[in-house]
Amino acid sequence: MQKFNYHTHTRRCGHADNNMTDEDFVKLFIKKGFTKIAFTDHCPQKERIDFRKNMRMEYKEKDDYLNSIKSLKEKYKNKIEIETGFEVEYLPGQEENLFELKNETNKIILGQHYIYNDDKSKLLIIRYHEFSDEETLRYAEYIKTAIEKNIPDIIAHPDLYMLSRGDFGETDTKAAHIICSTAEKYGIPIEINLTQPNFIAIGEREKIVYPCKEFWKIASEYKNLKVLYGIDAHFEHQIMNYEKAIEIANEHIGQDIINKLNFCNEKLEIK
Repeated sequence: MQKFNYHTHTRRCGHADNNMTDEDFVKLFIKKGFTKIAFTDHCPQKERIDFRKNMRMEYKEKDDYLNSIKSLKEKYKNKIEIETGFEVEYLPGQEENLFELKNETNKIILGQHYIYNDDKSKLLIIRYHEFSDEETLRYAEYIKTAIEKNIPDIIAHPDLYMLSRGDFGETDTKAAHIICSTAEKYGIPIEINLTQPNFIAIGEREKIVYPCKEFWKIASEYKNLKVLYGIDAHFEHQIMNYEKAIEIANEHIGQDIINKLNFCNEKLEIK
């Protein structure tokens, strides 16, 4: 069972447990026997692009966040390894700001929740907008470009785009190959996200569930593509029910597919 987690949030994002401190999360991971974690909360935006409320920390909170994690790293250094990080989205023109965050931290995970529309005047947000074929391929190209520019260390929930799609068709297959082939080429792990199994049994749509079995079947064809689990921890129960979440995700994806995936071991050093 994987005993490291590089996808952990804090109350600062506005949609995690407001009663849990950063230290509370650390204590939970220690209790569950984890040996290494990275805090990768939703990044602040130096130039505000995403104007939704309760979706990410404010830029003025960045230093407090980083200092808090560094303090916990020292305090618990004999019990667990702790790293700093952010979960970011890639948008053309934001490279400088993203590299600023990368240079200040240990881990950057790319959790692509949106893309620009055609004229870059609006964000097309997953779950809030049904992706066309062209938009689905644009989503995959954003991830490809981010990897090629050496921005992320991990790709979080690479199959998330299917929550804005219907049946898994030719375009979705093409998008999956773009993401998986690029991640394999550059040695960037992709994440089986465990959020959904913790909140509901699994998935929300009639024909496409999340994690998306069809996506992970394609991923299993890439023998050198690195894979890991991400708790995407916002609440206590996600950490405490970690084993059950993996069991549900594996059962849904299919043990035959899971067995073909190239999972990272605990000693993996991404950087």
